[in-house]
Amino acid sequence: MRTQQSSSLLHRAEAPPNTRSRLDALTSLRFFAAFAVFVHHFNGFVPRGGFARVPWLYPWSTIGAHGVTFFFVLSGFLLAWSWRPGTQSLGGYYWRRAGRIWPAHLVATIPAMLIFYAFAWGPDHTDVLSTLSSLFLVQTWFPSVNPSLPGNPVTWTLSVELLFYLLFPFIYRGFVRLRTRTLMLIAGLGLVAMWALDFWAQYHVSANTESWIMRNPVVYLPEFALGMAFAFALRRGWRLRLSPWPVLLLLVAYIPVYATHAVGPYGWFGIQIEATVRQTVAVISVLLIVAFVQRELDGRKSLLHRRGLVLLGAWSYCFYLVHQQVIQACYDLHLNQPASATNVWILLVMAAVGTLVAWLLYTLVEEPARKWWSAHMPKSLEARRAPSPAAPERVNA
Repeated sequence: MRTQQSSSLLHRAEAPPNTRSRLDALTSLRFFAAFAVFVHHFNGFVPRGGFARVPWLYPWSTIGAHGVTFFFVLSGFLLAWSWRPGTQSLGGYYWRRAGRIWPAHLVATIPAMLIFYAFAWGPDHTDVLSTLSSLFLVQTWFPSVNPSLPGNPVTWTLSVELLFYLLFPFIYRGFVRLRTRTLMLIAGLGLVAMWALDFWAQYHVSANTESWIMRNPVVYLPEFALGMAFAFALRRGWRLRLSPWPVLLLLVAYIPVYATHAVGPYGWFGIQIEATVRQTVAVISVLLIVAFVQRELDGRKSLLHRRGLVLLGAWSYCFYLVHQQVIQACYDLHLNQPASATNVWILLVMAAVGTLVAWLLYTLVEEPARKWWSAHMPKSLEARRAPSPAAPERVNA
């Protein structure tokens, strides 16, 4: 017989969830986030831009630029959700992270250097240090790289993720000692700090400097912390009475608010929208993650559990790495078209091409390299000892 639960929105579950469960719904969601970024790049950043603009998608597609926020929040959630202190060494953790992100990144950078720097219309100029910074994924850590997104441009987000991966074991040690509500407060204050920094930068520094500040990995730590905080909450048995549908409706309602006010030139209200879009998308993202995770823990299946979508989600990292190259390669071949509603077919064909290339990169590089890299971990890193917390995990509010 089930015990009576609290009627509050945030309540305790009868038992902590099984955190070893596969979260196929989140894998599928990764594809939609990557696809949103693709549509944004396809449709362009500004009016009269884009490869073959679909007019009825613009400016709504501009929200796709912030699909990367979903990845930042998801990283925090998944790492905190699956981390088991004492089951691997710190070096082993870093070894596996490197094997997961670098092989596909390095291979995808080879055609990117040709497409963006050798064959492109009016190719960007770069230098050795900037290129090396992109290969080692530290390009956003420095303000003087040339161009501002060197190498494969989309990998600036991997530069952000790299900082997350480096700091995660130590953030975990701090978070595990804190009450759940304290974790939520820390994440919330971090999001407020993001807004304050962005708002200040838009008025007090140049556009280039402001752009670099808002790509700096440190700025995105609150999004990562938000994902971690909610993972801790679910691990400790907290549940949120929430269905995915209200969250999706919230996202749909927010898209026109952002799209109609954050495309310049804009006034004070538009500046506020631009300064809060990352935080807004982060909150929507974590609510969506929690809603689907809770459904999955309850054994409820949805469209996101279909094998096709799960596979697309598995390929989404590679799709993200190559999608802008597919678009730029078509530019280089002079295939760009004037804006037209029929361009939606071009969008779908290019998405299919990108998916095919992503599948090849995943099948031939990412997955084999990950397995090989993991199998060849140095013996010195295989110690079953990790930086475990000094105190037991706090499970109270």
